[in-house]
Amino acid sequence: MTEWIPATGASVQLVHDRSRAVIARNVELALTRTARRKGLLGRASIASGAALVLAPCFAVHTAFMRFPIDVLFVDRSGRALRMIDGLQPWRAAASLRAYATIEMAAGTLEQYRVVAGDRLLLEHRC
Repeated sequence: MTEWIPATGASVQLVHDRSRAVIARNVELALTRTARRKGLLGRASIASGAALVLAPCFAVHTAFMRFPIDVLFVDRSGRALRMIDGLQPWRAAASLRAYATIEMAAGTLEQYRVVAGDRLLLEHRC
């Protein structure tokens, strides 16, 4: 796919390159059409410290979801292009230049002070 996304099946964590903070220790990769289509649907919540990476993906919706999420659109190198804090259920968001979308618990982007231009890394977990 791209070197930013590790081989399928790898245990990865999401790291904020500027601060070296681990944003999510539990990262799920949605790299197939079926996995991307399902996304977070059917879940009651997403845990703090968890993230879902959808790739390729430049748009998401929260139809049928029961909780708000933070959404981060990144390019092929993991650079943040657009962020949405607390996207509520029954909304949609897009970034036409994005390669991937990262969904996290609401409040995560603010907590880790992620801003446009920051680089996010998917690193192998030990």
